[in-house]
Amino acid sequence: MAKHCSNRRRRVPVAGSPPTTSAPMSAAPSRSASGYSDAGASWTRRGLKGFTAWSGSPARDIDDNSLTLRQRSRMLYMAAPIATSAVRTVRTNVVGTGVVPRPRVDAPALGVSDDDAAAWGDAALREFRLWANDRRACDALGLSDFWEMQQVAVQAWLMSGDAFALVSRHKGSSLRPYTLRLRIVEADLVCTPWESGATYGREASRVPPMAVTTGRNPDNGNLIYDGVEISRTGEVVAYWLCSHHPFETPDDVESAEFRRVPAVGPKTGLPNVLHMMEAERPDQHRGVPYLAQAIEPLLQVRRYTTAELEAAVIQASFSAFVKTEDPTDNPFNEVGDGQGGPDAAASDDPSEYELGPGTINYMLPGEDVVFGDPSRPNSGFDAFVTSMATQVGAALEIPADLLLKKFNSSYSASRAALLEAWKAFRMRRSWLVSDFCRPVWELFVSEAVAIGRLEAPGFFTDPVRRAAYLRCEWIGPSQGQLDPTKEINAELTAVSAGITTREAAAERINGSDWDDNVRRLARENEALASAQPASPETATTTNA
Repeated sequence: MAKHCSNRRRRVPVAGSPPTTSAPMSAAPSRSASGYSDAGASWTRRGLKGFTAWSGSPARDIDDNSLTLRQRSRMLYMAAPIATSAVRTVRTNVVGTGVVPRPRVDAPALGVSDDDAAAWGDAALREFRLWANDRRACDALGLSDFWEMQQVAVQAWLMSGDAFALVSRHKGSSLRPYTLRLRIVEADLVCTPWESGATYGREASRVPPMAVTTGRNPDNGNLIYDGVEISRTGEVVAYWLCSHHPFETPDDVESAEFRRVPAVGPKTGLPNVLHMMEAERPDQHRGVPYLAQAIEPLLQVRRYTTAELEAAVIQASFSAFVKTEDPTDNPFNEVGDGQGGPDAAASDDPSEYELGPGTINYMLPGEDVVFGDPSRPNSGFDAFVTSMATQVGAALEIPADLLLKKFNSSYSASRAALLEAWKAFRMRRSWLVSDFCRPVWELFVSEAVAIGRLEAPGFFTDPVRRAAYLRCEWIGPSQGQLDPTKEINAELTAVSAGITTREAAAERINGSDWDDNVRRLARENEALASAQPASPETATTTNA
């Protein structure tokens, strides 16, 4: 059990409160305010007097609130349809069925021909597919292949703010020659170790141990920010992992163990932990959930939608209330909700009344029920939800049409919205490639060369040749077309004008590889030519 001193605890369960101190004297306006002191930094303008904003370091603003943000983001994903759509839309467009490698070996740097470089890349890709398509060969848990692991990693990254992949080695076999295994780890398991004797918050007055954010490694004095250990020069040197999920509380809290995993291997220099996150600020070591900036509007829209749904259901239930002197002798008091089944009987509690289609309730003397006129469905519901989806989508970089999957705009407007969304999708895909795919490719190729399944002279001795062998592009799902005829013709025109290449056009149109297309077309054309019946002239010449 690791022990740490001077640990900083995050405020739970709610985010940090605004500062209680008044504005600093240096912020007070002078007699002649100038610049921002008479604008957004003014303390005298009526609209800004109550705007008490306070921001600290990323460790305080982000780490101290990450626990609350993660729990709320996950709950919205599970319970709010718009939040679910946002996360899944990004996952589907960034990863889809998988972001696949296309080796692009640097032939001039290796001093080989383009054909030799292409042949080496094809061999490396075959070896990678042997590993990536087998879930027992690439996943430490044996649950997902490499392409499914990409989906899990992106979805966990969006909901929790970041995701981690642990690199491990398992014993190889004749069918699975590679020892490399990956395990996707949820953000909660990477946390700063808490002190011995801490409780899990079973008492309201105690702070739960998972609220610890900033600590110090007693062995080397390095600071630990929410599970990320930083050297004195600011470099990430290790990650701290808890043996179980913080909210899966064992009987003995002290049984929780923390493992320090170096960020890179001291001998190989290869990563031991792959950290996927989107950084917002310098010196930020943990990510912010994708839905963080839209949590409140998403929650309120969910509440509003639920209220409208319940009101519509109540209005659709036509119930009759009958006043009588003795309701106990009337058999109609037990008609239930009209749906049948074991729970259809009316309640025996005299203070409860049934509400459902065809229900008849007999009330006591002097009792009455008055319904308001809810006028459902609400004519303004759709416009309001669409307006909120527009604002939420703007924060999440997803147009409302795509967020709601409702395409009623013109071709130009829909295409503009799709193009804008794909700027964000491509950006996040580049982050996934940089944080996850490219390091995995390096780990795999290094092992393939080390065990002799790939020949790469100078791979481990010359960094230039190593980089030349590792050069690789990663291709994900394409944007698709709203009007395929127009967009394909535009691509053909651009190719003819030398503005783009056939390879780039193939990637944009359907995510295919142009070289593979050419090889397949050659085989298809050859097969088609051999299947065509011979013309009379050809047949006569052949017989002669």
